[in-house]
Amino acid sequence: MDAHTVAAAATDKNLELVLKVLPAVVVILLTSAVCGRLALMVWQPRVLGEMVAGVLLGPTLFGWLFPDAQQALFPPEVKSILYVLSTIGLTLYMFLVGAGLDHGGEERGGLHRPVVLAVSGIVPSLLLGGAAGLALSSQLSRPDVDPWLFAAFMGGALSLTAFPMLARILYERDLHNSRLGRLSLLAAAIDDAAAWCLLAVLSAVHLGSGSGSALRTIVLSLVFAAVALGVVRPLLRPLGRAVARAGDMSLGQTYLVVLVPLTAGWLTDWIGVYSVFGGFVAGLTMPRDAEFRRILHDRMMNVVSVLLLPIFFTFSGLNTQLNGLGGGAMLLSFLLILLAAFAGKFFGCSLAMRGLGFGPRESYAVGALMNARGLMILIFINIGLAQGMITREVFAMLVLVAVLTTASALPLYSLALPRRLEEEQRARERSPEKAAPARVA
Repeated sequence: MDAHTVAAAATDKNLELVLKVLPAVVVILLTSAVCGRLALMVWQPRVLGEMVAGVLLGPTLFGWLFPDAQQALFPPEVKSILYVLSTIGLTLYMFLVGAGLDHGGEERGGLHRPVVLAVSGIVPSLLLGGAAGLALSSQLSRPDVDPWLFAAFMGGALSLTAFPMLARILYERDLHNSRLGRLSLLAAAIDDAAAWCLLAVLSAVHLGSGSGSALRTIVLSLVFAAVALGVVRPLLRPLGRAVARAGDMSLGQTYLVVLVPLTAGWLTDWIGVYSVFGGFVAGLTMPRDAEFRRILHDRMMNVVSVLLLPIFFTFSGLNTQLNGLGGGAMLLSFLLILLAAFAGKFFGCSLAMRGLGFGPRESYAVGALMNARGLMILIFINIGLAQGMITREVFAMLVLVAVLTTASALPLYSLALPRRLEEEQRARERSPEKAAPARVA
């Protein structure tokens, strides 16, 4: 850096901030690229490596080994910028997930199967997580948080499925429009929507704003979704036809496409259910033309996934301190929470799939996918930490739950449904003679 640049930075606060943010982003991307590559080498999704990269850049490793360097790289003003960038990234990613969801091949029975699967993932996790939270509240809860509220928060956190994480795993395996992929995605969306409604109620109670505020949040969320899908979606259909005819998206059309999720995210943030759901609903309003979806995905997905999502993982990692979980009591508490998390989702969803008529392999495969929690639980617990509902120790435990349940998802899925059976199932789905879902024994 030359003398002129140094002098300019000393007088220009914006340039000074840029010179702090850019090195942080460079380090984040390099670390995420390396960890993502290492994850692929051990047959894990790249996104799991990016999650681990965020934790490693926090106080657990980087801050422990080089505390001064870590503080210099991530001062408070840089963290604020990273928060904004991560929020934009999550909103756009959820938008792309919603836009890429293929409704045309959805279950013949409508929403019956996704709802049953979602409930089977929510209720056992909510009960087991709540019971674990209640049992551990005297040890883990903040003194100013009611034990029942703490228990409800724990149950809500463990009832989540990492919707964008699940979508990314399915995208990487080209399963996002398969029958099991669509079923899992819709059930995960219902799971997460219910968890966010619960978080809205808990936040209102904890912050003292009363149940009226929570009711307002839920009603406004329903109104927002109804207007988006009933009014905005039909208005955007000509856009899909125009893009599909041209085979490309013009700059004007790109402006419109980007403005829709950002505006939706702003509205849902104002409502109180976080911008990621605004982004997802905005994605559902996009035209269903296959060519439009392909062009949109090609235009935006790589930039969002490579540039913006790793920033969110690092922002979460900066709040994660795993070094304090080494005591025996803390370790036992963590194992109880992890057991509740795994058993509630995996067995609840697997049994529900069996009840819906699927074979054991398909059932265990979906149970494994629904057990991944990574991204959404990180958002959930970041809000809980910011609002003072949980301690940093509980936050760190739940980050570990996110990493371990997500890490187990793909191996358990592959064990239940190996590539050969997966290809056979895809061939049956493409076959014009397919009728009822085939059972994979």
